[in-house]
Amino acid sequence: MTRSLGNVIADSLQLSLGYAERLLRGVPADRFPRFARPGGVVVESNHPAFIYGHLSLYAPKILRLIGHPAPPVPDQFEVRFSKDAQCVDDPDLDLYPPLAEVVEFFMEGHRMVSAALRSTADDAFQQPNPAEGRMRDLFPTIGSASCGASCRCRRRSCRA
Repeated sequence: MTRSLGNVIADSLQLSLGYAERLLRGVPADRFPRFARPGGVVVESNHPAFIYGHLSLYAPKILRLIGHPAPPVPDQFEVRFSKDAQCVDDPDLDLYPPLAEVVEFFMEGHRMVSAALRSTADDAFQQPNPAEGRMRDLFPTIGSASCGASCRCRRRSCRA
């Protein structure tokens, strides 16, 4: 069976989206922007709000990269979730957008990417990545950038 590159990438994305939904099960909205505290000890790491918010920024970028319309990024997302932003604990729940807003933008954007990937011609994925610097070094083609966008941020501090 022959599958287009877009379908192959979208199949993996669909699996990842299911995983992303399962990871959020049982996460209360008031814990979404908070650092973990096992045994009362604060663990400074990227909390779910930051992780999902950061990864949500890649869907519009990928859509534009493969020549499809992209949704506008909500106010404050770029400031709070960019690769240069620092994740901070939000005990007053006033620094980060609410769980529902972040998750909706993340899921909807990635569903749009999945549909767009399936309708993108294979030759588009072979084009050079127009990014510069490390992004082009890591992902030299549009196809590798499309596939790798959600895989880069597994480290504590994303600088890809």
